[in-house]
Amino acid sequence: MWPTLLSEPSGGLLLPLPAPTAGHGSPADGLDRQWFLTINGFARHTGWLQPVMTAYADYGIAIFAGLLLAGCWIARRDGAAEAMAKALWAPLATLAALAINQPIVHHIAEARPYSGLSHILVLAHRSNDFSFPSDHAVMAGAAAAGLVLTSRRLGLIAILAALVMAFARVYIGAHYPQDVAAGLLLGATFTLAGYALQDPALTRIVARLRLSPLRPLLIDSRGDNTPHVR
Repeated sequence: MWPTLLSEPSGGLLLPLPAPTAGHGSPADGLDRQWFLTINGFARHTGWLQPVMTAYADYGIAIFAGLLLAGCWIARRDGAAEAMAKALWAPLATLAALAINQPIVHHIAEARPYSGLSHILVLAHRSNDFSFPSDHAVMAGAAAAGLVLTSRRLGLIAILAALVMAFARVYIGAHYPQDVAAGLLLGATFTLAGYALQDPALTRIVARLRLSPLRPLLIDSRGDNTPHVR
């Protein structure tokens, strides 16, 4: 079997890669590959966009961290235990969803696009991890769903950021479209289902914590006099 070729981000140098460990063989997989190649062609012809998308695909997690912190700040000013319970669940669910995703990734063991396709533009750093579902997309989906629970405005921003993250991961050649779609769905489903199962227990826990020395972290000094933010 001939080795797969990879284009390095810095130029046109082609390096041999190991043969893929998993392939795209079904009709759905074939369509997924075609979508990937279409996006890859778009990436190849938008050199002006490549640095932006590469930076966001790699470091956009900081935006989600900032949004999650903003959610906690809004909930703290809200003053309601239920609001803070939702705000705290968002980052906890994000971390838990990532932890759950890892055994799924290793069980399915889908090869990265650059391990199975030759002569594609690859802007991503090569990884030894598998491709399906995308960890970045799981994180984005879980965080966005948690922020929808916390604040509609923050949730809309997070949904947009999650969709751009998913596209960026395909744009840089790190994942197939089905990898990021599954990641978004898995992350969002875990967050929403998990909260539904734990509410109102999580609210009661937060209410008790507000009677502890942690109270200043969980409620604004103005308490319930602050108008609710939604």
